[in-house]
Amino acid sequence: MTTLSSALKPLTRRRALQAPVAALAAGALPSGWAQGTQPSPAPLQIVGPWEISGLAPASSGYVFTRLQVTETLLDAADDGQPRPALARRWRRSADGLVWQFELRPGARFHDGTPVTAAAVVRSLQAAQVAPALLSQAPVESITAADEGTVMIRLQRPHTALPALLAHSSTMVLAPASYGADGKVRSIIGSGPYRIAVLVPPQQVETVVFDAYDGPRPAIAAVRYLAASRAETRALMAESGQADLAFGLDPASLRRLRRHAQNPALARRTAVRIASVTLPRTVIVKLNAGLPALRDVRVRQALSLAIDRAGIALALMGDEALAATQLLPPTLGAWHNLELPPLPHDPEAAARLLRAAGWQRHSDGLRDAQGQPLRLVIRTFVDRPELPLIATALQEQWRLAGIAVKVSIGNSGDVPRGHRDGSLELALAARNYANVPDPTGTLAGDFAAQGGDWGAMGWHSDTVVQALQELARTQPTPERSRALRQSITHTLQAELPVIPVAWYRQHVAVAPRLAGVTLDPLERSYRLTGMEWNNP
Repeated sequence: MTTLSSALKPLTRRRALQAPVAALAAGALPSGWAQGTQPSPAPLQIVGPWEISGLAPASSGYVFTRLQVTETLLDAADDGQPRPALARRWRRSADGLVWQFELRPGARFHDGTPVTAAAVVRSLQAAQVAPALLSQAPVESITAADEGTVMIRLQRPHTALPALLAHSSTMVLAPASYGADGKVRSIIGSGPYRIAVLVPPQQVETVVFDAYDGPRPAIAAVRYLAASRAETRALMAESGQADLAFGLDPASLRRLRRHAQNPALARRTAVRIASVTLPRTVIVKLNAGLPALRDVRVRQALSLAIDRAGIALALMGDEALAATQLLPPTLGAWHNLELPPLPHDPEAAARLLRAAGWQRHSDGLRDAQGQPLRLVIRTFVDRPELPLIATALQEQWRLAGIAVKVSIGNSGDVPRGHRDGSLELALAARNYANVPDPTGTLAGDFAAQGGDWGAMGWHSDTVVQALQELARTQPTPERSRALRQSITHTLQAELPVIPVAWYRQHVAVAPRLAGVTLDPLERSYRLTGMEWNNP
C-alpha cells in the first residue's frame, strides 16, 4: 500500500508524467491515491510552480480549490465581496455574534454522500487549528442547526468571517476523507471535478464529477503538474505540452510575446498571454525603532531614492508595476485614488537627509556624532526576483549616500529578525488578500506591536483604531471608505513599510483553449468557464 511518506518522495518531471500512465496500463491506480476512474485521453494540461506539500487543507488546500475539486462555504468576487458557494445564502444576527449558513440542498461529495451541516462543521472545526486562518477568528462554537444549516457563534463581532470562510484552509471535505486520527487521508470534495490521480508533490489529475449539482463543465479532464523552473513552464507552453502555464518569468514572457508577433514563429507556438494584477506588493520592511529610521524623514528619503519604474521595467518586465502606493488597483476598495503617487526624487531625498542631520562624507552619510548610516537588508530566494530587486535598491541607495548590505537567506529570517529585534531592513513580497478582505492582514501587520511582515518599531493609533472599527462593526459604506482612506493616507505619509512594486500574474494560454479568465485573488483556475476551441 502506498503511504503518505512514500507518496511525498520527490519526483522528476518524467516520473510524475509516467507514474499514473504506468498505473493505468497495469489496470490499477496507485493504492491510496487513485480516486475514481482514469481521466480522458486529452486532458487540459496546467503547469505551475506550486507543489503539493501534503493533504492538510492549511498547507495545500489552495491546490484543490483552484482545481475546483473542493469547495468552501463561501466564495469571493474579484473585489473580495462574499458570494455563495456551498452556502447558498447566509445571515447574521443584529449584534453580529451569530451567523447562519444555509447549504445548497443538492450538493454531494465525490463519494456520493450528501453535503450535510454536520460534515461542514467537522471541516470547519478542523480549520480552527493554526496555521489555518479560521484560528484567527473569535469563534465560540460551530454547530449544525439542522441538516442543512451551519451556525457559527462568535465571542465578539468579526466582519472578516465571510472572507475567512472563503479561504482554502476552510475547504469542506467528506467525512470519509479523515482517518481515525482526524488527519486528512484523501481529498473527497464536492466541486465539479473529482480526483482521478494524485501523486504528490507534483501531479494531480481530475475528471468531471457527474453528480455535481451545477452546470456540467465543457472540459472533461484536467491534469496539473508542478514544475519549479519558470523556463520549463514557458517551454512546455511553447511546445504544446501545456495548455495553461502559470508564473512566467520576464525573460520567457518577452520571448513568447516576440514569437507571437513573428508570423513564422506564431504558426508554430501560437500561444497567447493572459494577465491580471495581483493583490501582492514588493515591500521594504523597516525597523523604525532604530535611531536612524525612527525619523520619518529618513524613511521618506529611502523611498524617494527608489526608481520604482526602472526596477519594474528591468526586473519585472512591466513599468506599470511600479508601486505608487502600498495596495494595488486590484484591491479597488483599498486603492486610494486620492493619494499622490510615491515619486522618484533623489534631490528631495538628499534635502530630507540633510534636514535629518545626515551629512555627506567620502564614505557616505554620517550624523553629527560621526556615526555612518549603514544598514543590512535581508531577503530570500523563495521569489527569485527579490535578490535582484534588493541589489538594485542597494545601488540606488548608495547613490543617495546610504550604505546597505544585502543578506540573502530564508524567508523565516524576516519574522525571526522581527521578533528578536535584529532586523534593520527586509525585502519581501506581501500578499494583502490572502483572504479576500485585506482588513485582517492589515490589522496583523500594523497592530500596535507591529507584525512579522509589517510595521516594526512603529505604530499609529489612527491606523489601529480604524482597522478595529472595520473588523468589529458594520460601518456605513461612507464611513468604511473614510476609514480606509485614513489608513492608506497614514501609511503613505509615515512609511512603516516602503512599497516598491506590484505583481502581475502572466499565463501562457494554448490556442485550443477558449474562455480563459484569471482570478486576481488566485482562488480558482475557473476551469468551468473554459471550453475547447472549434478546430
